[in-house]
Amino acid sequence: MKGYNKLRKMVLEILSTKLSKDFYYHGIDHTLDVLKVSNRYIKREKINTQDAKLLRIGVLLHDIGFAESHINHEAKSVEIAERLMSECGFSKDHIKIVNGLILSTKVPQMPKNNLEKIICDADLDYLGRSDFYSRSDLLFEELKTYTNIENKLEWNKLQVKFLKAHKYHTKFANKHRQPQKEKRILEIELLI
Repeated sequence: MKGYNKLRKMVLEILSTKLSKDFYYHGIDHTLDVLKVSNRYIKREKINTQDAKLLRIGVLLHDIGFAESHINHEAKSVEIAERLMSECGFSKDHIKIVNGLILSTKVPQMPKNNLEKIICDADLDYLGRSDFYSRSDLLFEELKTYTNIENKLEWNKLQVKFLKAHKYHTKFANKHRQPQKEKRILEIELLI
């Protein structure tokens, strides 16, 4: 897909230089992690080349809105995606697909197709992984800056509420991430 490498370079530059240092979680490391997880889905599900590129673009751009605002960042991400993808020569149809991918990651997630299910599950893959606590600690630090969460007790209550409401969308995540996520719920409930 023409323009992908140029777009990827532009996006990684923005994520490396334009994000506030207060985004402990929503930074370039998170985006690259979601990209790595998405690449595994692409291989596992044998996603065709065009859809794979669109999924990767959606992943790269899904949190780029944080470069401008932490409020309604998905809408900002869509604005930036439209601008950057147009600059790189992507079609309106491709831009529309990527916009759908970005918007599907907004909580509560409501994916409408397989690519949207994959990006949603990749975005929150860590909920069912062994690095859950280290990643959630980064999110806690970030939220202390941008919300009224002040202490671990409040954070743990919020996490349990979020984890209980969250649903995975792919067969893989339901089989391999959901059981670990359920263990995290039980562990955190012991702390509140």
